[in-house]
Amino acid sequence: MSPVPNRIDRMPEPSKFFLTTPIFYVNDAPHIGHAYTEVAADVLARWHRQAGDDTWFLTGTDEHGQKILRTATANGVAPKEWADRLVESAWKPLLDTIDISNDDFIRTTDARHEAGVAKFLQKLYDEGHVYAGEFEALYCVGCEEFKPKSEIVDGTGAFAGEKVCAIHSKPLELLQEKNYFFKMSAFQDRLLALFEERPDFVQPASARNEVIAFVQQGLEDLSISRTSFDWGIPIPWDSSHVTYVWFDALLNYVTAIGYGSDDPEAAARFARRWPGNHLVGKDILRFHAVIWPAMLMAAGLEVPEHVFAHGWLLVGGEKMSKSKLTGIAPNEITDTFGSDAFRYYFMRAISFGHDGSFSWEDLAARYQAELANGFGNLASRVLAMNAKYFDGVMPEGAHDPTPSPSDASISELAQRVAVAADERIGAFAIHEAIAEIWQLVDALNGYITEQEPWVLAKDPAKRERLGAVLATATEGLRALAELLHPVIPLATAKLWAALGAEGALGALGSRSIRAAGEWGRLPAGTPQHPLEVLFPRIEMEAAAK
Repeated sequence: MSPVPNRIDRMPEPSKFFLTTPIFYVNDAPHIGHAYTEVAADVLARWHRQAGDDTWFLTGTDEHGQKILRTATANGVAPKEWADRLVESAWKPLLDTIDISNDDFIRTTDARHEAGVAKFLQKLYDEGHVYAGEFEALYCVGCEEFKPKSEIVDGTGAFAGEKVCAIHSKPLELLQEKNYFFKMSAFQDRLLALFEERPDFVQPASARNEVIAFVQQGLEDLSISRTSFDWGIPIPWDSSHVTYVWFDALLNYVTAIGYGSDDPEAAARFARRWPGNHLVGKDILRFHAVIWPAMLMAAGLEVPEHVFAHGWLLVGGEKMSKSKLTGIAPNEITDTFGSDAFRYYFMRAISFGHDGSFSWEDLAARYQAELANGFGNLASRVLAMNAKYFDGVMPEGAHDPTPSPSDASISELAQRVAVAADERIGAFAIHEAIAEIWQLVDALNGYITEQEPWVLAKDPAKRERLGAVLATATEGLRALAELLHPVIPLATAKLWAALGAEGALGALGSRSIRAAGEWGRLPAGTPQHPLEVLFPRIEMEAAAK
């Protein structure tokens, strides 16, 4: 067999990667649906950072609009006080609970945002993209949107005889106002041309098809101001109006990176970061794939790189909802299973881009079979045998230029899965990337069972072979620590420390993830350390609720 190459050819060059989540309404505390989006974005951002890409990860909160005003009023406080309370007590702590590595957190009540919105609006007004008019339509406060006919249904039960929102199942309000309008209809042809020229602009394909069909039906101009309440950013040329909450909120993606600032550094930051990639739930796809690019076109700015719409988390067959009492707080899971298991489960068990059902039983089963027994036990066994047979150092053998077929199969697989996982991450297919990597977990478990190092250890004549087997398995763990770090950062950091890789190779987060499959990186003789239990035993009956 020919020697296994120790470098991966045609590795992608580092590039820039600006990623955003939606900014979330602060009308209530977050549930696992919000956390799902945050974790997906975090895995992508961590991967790109570890690949050496110029990465920036933005998240934040949406704090204006009628829904926030009503919630604050119902709780007897001013809307800004309500927003401050929820951001500090619930939304920022969520990021710590699930180990989110965001670079920035924007609030739509930030001065930088409000200034940027005013500048953007004034530009559109000065260039003739905005006009005054009257409007009457059915409005959903939950969606903060005048609803299209396709999302208006007849109410049932207590709402029989009323028109209700197809998403929230609550009665719509008939609003009549004098508003300012954005000439969105003028951008219909340009949007359709965008979708044609860049078929990956909206993903997945089902989302793209939905958006194209919506635009082909004909676009109407968009009401972008409100006069029936005052909790919002004033229209710069007419302070009796406040900005429509979605027109305000969408602009966070550019105001956070410097748009609208007179500071030269902010302008340079905007030029460096924009355009970005947006992760959104499928229920807000139309705002991001139709309204937002039309706004940018009107302002003479580049449209985003990609808009990726993921599916819903379902509980009992329905979208998770606080109002329907189906919301599950993230700490209800992390308090029992830990943040790594939370992150792994939702990224592995659900096909990213499609709806997925959450189940306590499935979470408990995957924790035990895949994390505790599959990955955790593999790491524990290998390091324990290194301690027992080689005095706790990395054995010789992983650098053999003519490895045995069984050893070569592991190194070749590590190279293949590293390349394949990076390709799947580039396509936002997080679940497929993890499945690629997990092939190495399964292969290493099978390799250890087949090679029986505990048997080899009984024969002094097979000492060299024992070293080769454990060196191969240990190098496999090194590759897995690098590849899985974006998904399960705490467990992989513990493994990295136990491998002695921190001293030999540097910080785990600084390792090039695209080079993770290059073999023979951990030097022979590297001192190893006791491994903390990566995934402690959990009483499954209690965990499954």
